[in-house]
Amino acid sequence: MLPYPTFKELLNLFLFLKNMEKRIKEDLKELKERCKNFKREIKGKRFLITGGAGFIGSWICDSLYEFGAEIVCVDNFVTGLESNIAHLIDKQRFTLIKADISKNYWLKLKEIKESFDFVLHLAARADPKDYMQNPVDTMLSDSLGTLNTLKIAERDNACYYFSSSSEIYGNPEIHPQPESYFGNVNPIGPRSCYDEAKRFSEALCMAFFREKNLDVKINRIFNTYGPRLNDGRAVCTFIRQALKNQAITVFGTGEQTRSPCYIVDMIDGILRTIFLAKAGNVYNLGNPEEISIIELAHLIKELCNSSSEIIFKPLPPDDPARRKPDISKAKKELGFEPKVMLKEGLKRTIEWFKEVLK
Repeated sequence: MLPYPTFKELLNLFLFLKNMEKRIKEDLKELKERCKNFKREIKGKRFLITGGAGFIGSWICDSLYEFGAEIVCVDNFVTGLESNIAHLIDKQRFTLIKADISKNYWLKLKEIKESFDFVLHLAARADPKDYMQNPVDTMLSDSLGTLNTLKIAERDNACYYFSSSSEIYGNPEIHPQPESYFGNVNPIGPRSCYDEAKRFSEALCMAFFREKNLDVKINRIFNTYGPRLNDGRAVCTFIRQALKNQAITVFGTGEQTRSPCYIVDMIDGILRTIFLAKAGNVYNLGNPEEISIIELAHLIKELCNSSSEIIFKPLPPDDPARRKPDISKAKKELGFEPKVMLKEGLKRTIEWFKEVLK
């Protein structure tokens, strides 16, 4: 039989959780102020959110709950974490359903008498290392999962939101990438399970919009980072390695570029899309502050005051050489503009990781 935790151990656990959530609460306060004009559209409305325990999904759950939404969160916890939504699970307006949305779960949702006003489909494997190891499951979440959630929205005449990705542009030949660009994707490459699934989902969304007049809205989300991102993607991998003074691993020469966007800016853009965009529209969301991977590694090392060395490993196949969003459409039509610059966002993220890694 395991011994009961001591008072000191319980106190340390409480302080750990309190400090870890402090950064998130401060960001949510900023987000609430930015998005206060949407409160009327949110309060009392019912939202189905797939992937609600994931990185972006959990921030969406928090933001909508703050404004009085009723939320049904569906997640199979393959990549999502229950700790991301633990503080919501016992709340009156929050329901958690542990299920795989790609397995015709929408049929079971017919047992829920209340209909949904909004269906937000965010369930996906977004870490390249993870989705290349699980290609079939990756494709199903953004094919059958998209079909099933579209059917729920059709059933309820709900607004449907799909979180697509900058990966639909593949290894782009146009820079920066506007929404009008069709992309340069290898349809049979190792990354295609994610890229082509997102492209299929966009096409399916637009088919429902054109044939069934469904209120569909799509974002192409560019590299996002911040508290709760804790997988194998570059920013959190570099931070973990730097804080532990381990070697920072850069793939290829590190000259490939990305445009990291802080989570508060991304959620701001997503909410603007849901509540301001016209049906049938797609918007890039991201921060055009482009940086090379090697520069990012050096910056994180500096901000972490780390003694880590930087080492290089072979570049994975089909890894995009450049990635930068053209956000002029979202700027003009939604009033979207990132406010948290990279250095500030990294400082906030590092602050959160320091608590997580204690």
